[in-house]
Formats: sequence, C-alpha cells, structure tokens
Amino acid sequence: MNRLCDLLSIQYPLIQGGMIWCSGWELASAVSNAGGLGTIGSGSMYPEVLEEHVIKCKKATDKPFAVNLPLLYPQIDQHLETIVKHRVPVVITSAGSPKKYTSFFKSHGIKVLHVVSSSAFALKSQEAGVDAVIAEGFEAGGHNGREETTTLCLIPQVAAAVDIPVVAAGGIGSGAAAYASLALGAEGFQCGSVFIPTPESSAHQNFKDAIIAAKEGSTKLTLHEIAPVRLLNNPFYQEVVAAYNEGANVEELKSLLGRGRAKRGMFEGDLQQGELEVGQISAQLDKITSASEVVARIMREYNELATSTFQCF
Repeated sequence: MNRLCDLLSIQYPLIQGGMIWCSGWELASAVSNAGGLGTIGSGSMYPEVLEEHVIKCKKATDKPFAVNLPLLYPQIDQHLETIVKHRVPVVITSAGSPKKYTSFFKSHGIKVLHVVSSSAFALKSQEAGVDAVIAEGFEAGGHNGREETTTLCLIPQVAAAVDIPVVAAGGIGSGAAAYASLALGAEGFQCGSVFIPTPESSAHQNFKDAIIAAKEGSTKLTLHEIAPVRLLNNPFYQEVVAAYNEGANVEELKSLLGRGRAKRGMFEGDLQQGELEVGQISAQLDKITSASEVVARIMREYNELATSTFQCF
C-alpha cells in the first residue's frame, strides 16, 4: 500500500517534474501512460498555450496528469480557469505560498502538491491543506530553495515534520536513488532532468545533447541574490561569474539575465547565450531515451533493490 499512489491514482510513485520549456503534453502523457504522473510545466506557457497542451494531453492519455503552477506566474488567474475548466486532476504548486489557492483547487476536487525546500515550509504547506509535499534538494535543476539542503538530508527532516505524504526530488534519476528516497521516509519521488533528453521532451536538441555531454561538476548554483538557479556551465554562466567578480549588484545581475534567457537556451537551443537549467544528475545521463523507457528502467532498478537481500554487518 502506497499513500501517494492511492492519492493520485497512479501505478508507480513516480512524478515527472514540470520543467519550463521542456515539459509539454507529449512528455506528460508519455509518463502518465507509462504508469507515473506526467506533468505539464505551465510556467513557460501563455494561457492559450497551456489550454492547448491540456486538451492534447487529455486526448493522449486516460491516466491522471498534473499541471505545475508557479504561484508567481503573472497571468495565474487565466491558468486557474484553464485548470478548472478542463478538470485537471492534480496541480503542483511552487514558487510561493500555497495558502491562497489550495482551498480553491480542493473545492473543485483537484489534488494539490506543493514544492518545498525545508521542513518549515513543509509544515506551512500542510497547514494550508495540501495533499502532499515535494521536498526538493539543491541537486535539482532550475530554481532552488535558498537553504541549499541536499536531498539526502532534506527528506528525513521533512518526513519527520509532516503527516502527509512526502515526495523526494533533486538528483533522482535511478532506481537506487528512488529506493534511497523511500528508505529515508519519502513515499514517492520526482524526476526532472532525466526526462529532458527524451524524444517527447520539448527541449531543443542542442540542449539535450549538452546534457548528454555534461560531466561531474558541469552544473553550478548561482544568482542567489535574485533566485537561486542551477545552470550548465556555458558562456552565459561565465558572464555571470565575471559580473560577480566585478562586484555586480542585484540590478546589474537582473540586467545581465534580461528576458527570455531560459527560452533562448532550453527551447531555442542557444548554448552560448541561453540559460540552461538542469540538475546534477545530468552527469549520469549518456543517451537519448524514451520517456517510457526511463520510467521502466527506474522502476526495474527499484524493484531489483527492493527484492534483493543485502549483506548484514
């Protein structure tokens, strides 16, 4: 019996992260059809684009899927309307307090998960009424919590603090990492970066190839003064480093970041001047693999560990 699987009506306790510019309906439906919970990343979508992806996802799968909703999204009311209108079964909120919208979603029968980076935020989320929390360590790609707590340390702290199901996230791309997460008290796990180099991902091929080429230490956590973000080390990142070395202030860093850097890198494939958000797990990825194969591999590895006998000392 697994509380997360029961809550979300899914076969495996595996959630695909809702990554901006990478997580459209094709990836979400493929993961859901493979037994996990696929997620549409709405943070990079205009309202009409999200609606198109939700409609296509519902046609491509009869299984539950989620929409990731950053709470700082400027047109959030229109996204709320789309989610309710099309009866999206699960919403994963992030980048803000879930208190304002959780009761709204639950009044429409929508399950709510919220991404947290500490046990304190997990408790506040539980008090706000969310159904589960996704505890994300700083190994994760994209925007991170300011605490910089690793997944290995974060999961047992959050699991001890709340009564609702905990989903582990950050650095999970194998059955062994998933097994470790559940051993530490999680009841499910979220995988993000491992799904970028898949045919179903909406990321540009250049970005997928860059992830496959990544090595240990290729990603860096930076821009703490604005919002901590983990990036692949590329010429744009080196410009950020140079700005820090020259004593850049927050406004100068914002000016350097500009608008559309993430789209330019991840969706349009500019490996020189684009922002390339990906997690540390990228160093372990060495080929393009279908989303269904990723799910099958992780669950096969997990089940092999779960049924094996470990040596006792």
